[in-house]
Amino acid sequence: MVNKFLTKRLLKFIYFGLIGFLLIGLNYFYINYQVKDLHSRAINDVPNNQVGLLLGTSAKLKTGQPNQYFTNRIKAAAALYNNKKIQFILVSGDNSDRTYNEPEKMKDALIESGIPENRIFLDYAGFNTLDSVIRSQKVFGQNRITIISQKFHNQRALYIAKKVGLKAFGFNADNPNIPTPKVYAREIFARVKMFFEIHLLDKDPKFLGEPIQIN
Repeated sequence: MVNKFLTKRLLKFIYFGLIGFLLIGLNYFYINYQVKDLHSRAINDVPNNQVGLLLGTSAKLKTGQPNQYFTNRIKAAAALYNNKKIQFILVSGDNSDRTYNEPEKMKDALIESGIPENRIFLDYAGFNTLDSVIRSQKVFGQNRITIISQKFHNQRALYIAKKVGLKAFGFNADNPNIPTPKVYAREIFARVKMFFEIHLLDKDPKFLGEPIQIN
């Protein structure tokens, strides 16, 4: 009887586990499908928008090596500006404590790439992608925007933009030479979290604040 009971419980666990994995997979590819025409790696496909939203990431890995996700996003933002696809760059990232400041690091890298300082605006309260996208609309007053990050990240950001009524197009920065599987695994669960926040919780950014004009 005990073995029979344990077998039933194991089968139920496997059954619900498979359903969970199926739903997670469907959510991932549903988001891809919803934004499939809203991003590109080709700069000529990118529409002209006043502002590019550069999504933050750390400049270095935990090993101390340069983070290629960071480096490639800077290159992508500079390419858009130099090709007159955007006039300003809104850098949105995490500045949760004194020792970690994504926007400032990205600003320094953009200036080194030749972007004038007065063309760069910083959002220090972009603690996550949802906050960055919604704040670009509600705080920085943008109705149309070009989002700059890697393809998998752009897809999630574009889905958020679509759901909050922000017209956005994503310019896909290059991936690292050796993509990190951990990053893609984290993206899978980030999309699940985002889906609940958008569709069930109607979540707002952690901070909003007074409007900031980009000009």
